[in-house]
Amino acid sequence: MSTETTASVSTHILDTSIGRPAEGVAISLSAREGSGAEWVALGGSATDADGRCKDLPALPEGTTHVRLDFETEAYFAKKQADAQQDAPANRDSGAAGVFFPQVAITFAVVPGEHYHVPLLLNPFGYSVYRGS
Repeated sequence: MSTETTASVSTHILDTSIGRPAEGVAISLSAREGSGAEWVALGGSATDADGRCKDLPALPEGTTHVRLDFETEAYFAKKQADAQQDAPANRDSGAAGVFFPQVAITFAVVPGEHYHVPLLLNPFGYSVYRGS
């Protein structure tokens, strides 16, 4: 929840390759005060069955930039293992079998605003936007 002196952040993930929410993706939240400041890890959570992460930590006063780190490697590895008998191997994905092992999204915030940042994800691409 944002106040006049802080911003707030929420997110969700849609796996566009299957048209369903991405469940169980770990997300870390970091913040900083000013573009030259050090990042401070605030904590994290994981997406639920609806692909939503409803309990991200609150942002401290003075936050100007936020970074969401989506740990996608474990999600894709599990998805690939579950579907292994139905699909060919991910031949172009790299040594770990996952092309995007992590997605890091950085954005600017202002006090009093809420930022909903959805991630549209598939094995070989992703897109983000400021939602409502």
